[in-house]
Order: sequence, then structure tokens, then C-alpha cells
Amino acid sequence: MKLGAIKGYWIYPAIAAFVVFISGSAALAQNTPAKPSFVDSSTCVACHTSEHESWKTSHHSWALKTPDETSVLGDFNESVFVHKGEKSRFFFRKDGKYFVEISSESLPGQIYEVKYTVGVEPLQQYLVELDGGKLQALDVSWDTKRKQWFHLYPDQSLKAGDGLHWTGPYKNWNARCAVCHQTNFRKNYDPQNKTYDSQWSETTITCQACHGPAEAHLKWAERPEGFDSGQWLDIGPIGFGQKFSASDPQREIETCAQCHSRRSNLGANSPAPMTKFPDHHRLALLRDGLYHPDGQINDEVYVYGSFLQSKMYARGVRCSDCHDPHSGGLKAQGNAVCTQCHNPSGNDKFPTLKKTDYDDPSHHRHETGSPGAQCVNCHMPDKTYMQVDPRRDHSFRIPRPDLSAKLQTPNACTSCHQDKQADWAVQELRDWLGALEQRPEHFGEVIHAGRSRPNEVNRDKLIKLALDETRPAIVRATAVSTLRSVQSPEAINQVAPLIKDDSHLVRSAALGVLNSAPASVRAKLAFAALTDPVRVVRLAAARIFVNIPPQQIAPQDRSTVASAMVEYQQSLLANADFPEVQMQLAGLAMTMRQFPAAQQALKTAVGMDPQMLQAWQTLARIQAALGQEANVIATLESALENNPDSGPIEFQLGVSYAQSGNHAKAVEALERSIQFASDPPAALELLAHSYLRVGEIDKAVFRAKQLKKEFPNHVLSSLLQQILKVRD
Repeated sequence: MKLGAIKGYWIYPAIAAFVVFISGSAALAQNTPAKPSFVDSSTCVACHTSEHESWKTSHHSWALKTPDETSVLGDFNESVFVHKGEKSRFFFRKDGKYFVEISSESLPGQIYEVKYTVGVEPLQQYLVELDGGKLQALDVSWDTKRKQWFHLYPDQSLKAGDGLHWTGPYKNWNARCAVCHQTNFRKNYDPQNKTYDSQWSETTITCQACHGPAEAHLKWAERPEGFDSGQWLDIGPIGFGQKFSASDPQREIETCAQCHSRRSNLGANSPAPMTKFPDHHRLALLRDGLYHPDGQINDEVYVYGSFLQSKMYARGVRCSDCHDPHSGGLKAQGNAVCTQCHNPSGNDKFPTLKKTDYDDPSHHRHETGSPGAQCVNCHMPDKTYMQVDPRRDHSFRIPRPDLSAKLQTPNACTSCHQDKQADWAVQELRDWLGALEQRPEHFGEVIHAGRSRPNEVNRDKLIKLALDETRPAIVRATAVSTLRSVQSPEAINQVAPLIKDDSHLVRSAALGVLNSAPASVRAKLAFAALTDPVRVVRLAAARIFVNIPPQQIAPQDRSTVASAMVEYQQSLLANADFPEVQMQLAGLAMTMRQFPAAQQALKTAVGMDPQMLQAWQTLARIQAALGQEANVIATLESALENNPDSGPIEFQLGVSYAQSGNHAKAVEALERSIQFASDPPAALELLAHSYLRVGEIDKAVFRAKQLKKEFPNHVLSSLLQQILKVRD
């Protein structure tokens, strides 16, 4: 999509001056201190030998490698793997390069050079390059334990052209993976030509990915006594911008969270190391599908969102308390990791911790040395992703089998004792502990009820949970976000103060609830958040102002809104290679009544992901609103070519045919539509009318009677009522 198509927030002339100011500031900065550059990490080894040796054994060192005899773990000796008709042949050439030939019905046989390897255990993936600098991750991967090829998505049967096929946008390395697997990655996506010119300082994750660019630090190391930190921008006395602190666990945690979290990026490139997480990322809340209602992991959420729920996080535990930061491995084996703190002597760093013998049958109720006696199996149950990769839940929760029946959630007890039910586990706990204490309502019960039964009672419970500052911020923010399904003036009034909450997660979620409020109310409540110190909150506020009429914004406030809109649009354009972001760009353009730009964004979205039904439907609706009926039908027919079993598209196509007077075609589309139960009352009524138009009276009567029988509360049109009356 062209930047010029939605250049600026056109309602506000102040934006032009703002952009000019930004452009001109570079010239004024020529004589200011320089930012340190990234250097070759091999220069770190001389002084930091032990750290380097540890790093060499880490998964970070294997995050991305160029293929050679030491880095390629898969069998490239003419091995063949076939998955649902797609054949992959892996082979090696004597010039030191590795190749894969892939062929299928939708993808004529083609040979691709393996450009990079990804990972070391329990699997290794491989990247190939397509036109336009696109690095794509193959779905066929190497199981490094079983020594065999396997498919990451064995149940999928995808064709080339599907957004989820390995050639599609969701498997694109440049957009989806590189910022976490490479050091100082710059995406350099050209939205005009849809090409990448990606650059990076080092291929894999090295020292500077966490500690920051080391140019100034090297100068300090050469001559500490003569080092002038004033020559550099934003550095400390030894040449680094920031350092990890014993008194500030959050800096370390957020440095790890930059990658070890389920989040969306606010920019295009790797963020500067040790900068604040919410200035560069939007953390996924405990969303249905990602997490179970009680906060246990479901989809791949990469630790941080789980850890934020834990008492350990609340007490100041940090990643390096359990993991060696350079090797990435655990600091001890088995239960010894936990008994660093959970022991009869305790740990002075965490004075509130109960001092007792946890590694004892009196606590874990299992035979010493058995799987049930391992702390992690009860308090960090795992789930396997990518077919072979088990990952542990980092919320460190107490098993709650009593919640399983209520919420359909897993529990550690029956995950091990798979032949038992949750009721059995509850009784076992009673037998161990005596009468179980009456526990307060778990937050998962409140969130589950709010999602499944959005009524006034559950709305009030969600509000109470959102306002409860004793709960983890991610739980409170999830409660706020859930209120979107039970929106009411009462909810907005009670949630509005949370726009000033201490947690950026809660502030951002609270802004999202305002969408149903009148424009004047939204503008008043959200304005202060446009200058929030945290970027993710500012962007949430900017989204609110997208569809607020300019006359409802005071003249003195318009420059603030314009600045926020610049930041919002820059964030969107930084991720213009995401189909979902193209949808957002289309929404922004529609709000500003720039319909050609909106259409272009939607066409770009479906070009990237032809299965994005909402984009097809929205494009057709815009074309219909503009009177482009021929384009509407062409768009919907193209949508059906890519989504042949889509009831909503068939229905929309039937409506368009009927409106254009082609009732025979309308009948065909609507008949297909009702097979998928898409808008059945509306589809059945329009189908009956279309049959009347083509003279098929009996079929019209049949569909009208079906409509009356299956949907007795639906009011038939007067014409159909008259026909049924005559026939009856």
C-alpha cells in the first residue's frame, strides 16, 4: 500500500508541520554524540571467555546458522519425505551447499537452496529464499532426537497460494521470526514492490542482542582511564546504554520477554536491547485459544504471559534465578532448581517465602524420585508444540482439578494419571489434606462466565476483578478486555478510571472498552492517553481517535491528536507485510473516506492471504457502496475460487446477483450458501424471492415454508405471506 495513499491524518493540518519537524531534526543532530554501533561479537571473547563458552552451548547460538557440515543436522543424502501429496527431496551438492526439491499438484517441482538452519533441539528447521528477498520456513523439519523428517502440521493439507502454506506470509521469516533469531535485525520491507532487503549485524543471537551495541564498550575496555562517555549517546560509564541491576528485576525480565512472549511488534526491526517491552511490543492477554480460562497455557505463548500470573514474579523472581543467562540452561538439576529457595532455610532474597521441606513426600505425596515427586510436573506442567517440543507453563500454579469440571481445563493430576477423572483427583486431595478449605472464586471462573454468558451479573464480576489491584495485571487486563462482549454505559463508567492505572496492560485494555461510547465521551476519556509515557498505550488511544469527527476535538488539542496519528500510522506501516495489518490500514483509510486506498489495502491483504474472508467481504461491500457492481461480483467470485466452501461469501454473492437482476445466478449461489448455514433466515428468504423471479413457484413456496418452520420468529415478507396463504 502506498504511504501517500493515507499520508498523514488529513483532517489536521498540523501533521504536515510535525513531519517536517521530524525530517529537519536530522540536520540539527550532526554535531551531537553518536550512537554506538554493533561490532563483531568475536571481539567479546578475549575478556569474556567463560560467558562465550557457555553461550556456545546455548540454543541462542543456534537460533540461525549458515548451513555447513556442523550446523546441518538433517539427512540431506537424497532422503525423501512426502506429506499429503507434497514431496520434499533433500540433497547435498559437492560445492558445500544444501538443497531441497519440492513438488506437488499446486507447486511444480522446483529446487531451492537452503539458506539457513534454525534451531538445534528438539527440532531443526530450514529456510529457503523466494523472489523478493523472502526467506520462508519449510514445514518439513528434522527431529533431532528421533533422527527423522516430520511435518509440523500433519493434519493440514495446504496448497501453494494458501496463506498458511510454507510459501505464504505466515511462514515468512523476515516478518514473523527474524527479530528474535538475529542480532540487530532490520526488515527493510518495500510495500510498493512487496520485497525485502533485510539486514542484520550478526546472523544469530549474540552478546549484543541482550547487552546492546558494544562499540563504545570496546573503547572503554581499551583505555578505561581515558574513556570519554560524552562522545556517545545514551551510554553509561563503561560504554553500555544500560546494565542489568540486582535491584531491578523488571529490566532483565523484559529483556528476555522481548522474544520469550506471545506478542505483536509495534515496529519493523529488533528493538534496542534493554528498552521497555511495551514501547516495542503489544503483549497478548489471556485470550481464548492462547490460554485456558484459568490462565494455563494452551497455544504457544512463550513464557512471559504465564510468568506474569505467578506469585514468583510478584515477589521479584527473575529469569536468571533459575536459568543461566549465557547457556540458557537451568542452574541446577531436577528439584534442586526449586530448592534454591523452597527449603527449610529459605532464601534471604525472598523473605516472605515459607521455610519448609518441599522436596519431601509430606509435601508432594509421591514416592521420592518418581515423576510425581518432581516439582515441575505438578507446578509447571508441559504441553507439546510443533509435534516434538514440550514446553512448561511458567505460571507456577497449584494444581486445581476442582476447576477442570467447571471450566474444561487441564490439571496436572489427570495429565499424569490419564486413566482418572478430575473428581478422583479432588477426592485424593481431600484424603491427603482433610476437608479442603473454601477457596474464593478463581479468576478463571469469572473470565469464563463473562465469555460464555455475557450478562449483567457476569459483567459486574468482571468489573470487580478488573478493579482488584491484588490480582496480576495481566489477569485484570484480560477481565477488562472481556468486558467488550458485555459493553454497557455502566461498564464504561466503572472502567474509565483504569485508563490511569499503574499497569500499562490495564490502561491499554481499558481504552479498548471505549469503542461503544459516544464519540465525545471517547475523545474526552482517551485524550490524556495520547501522551502516555508508554507507546503501546498511546497507540491504543490513537486507534480511538481514528473515527472521531474532527469537530468533536478542540482546536488546541488537534496537534496532539495529529502527532499520535503519525505514530499510529508509522506502527501500521512498519508491519505492512502482515495481511492483518493491511486490514487495519484499510479500516483507517475507510474512516478517512479514502476508499481507493482502502480497496488497495484489502486487495493487498487477500493477495497475501487469499483465505482472509473478512478482507474479501469488506472489499466487496466498499465496491457495492460505490456502485461498482461488476467489481463486486468479480471480487466475490475470486473469493470463492480461493475459498470454495464459504457460506458467507456465497450468500454475499447471491445478494449481489439478485441486486444486479441475475436471479438465476442468485439462486445457484444462495442454494450453495444454505448448505453451510450462512445467514439462513436471510438466505432462505432471498432464495424464495429469487425463485419467484425465475418463475419457480413451487421451489419458492418450499423455501418459504422451510423458513417459517425452522425460524418461526422470522417475519416473512408480505409477498411470501400472500403466496403461502394462496397455496395453503
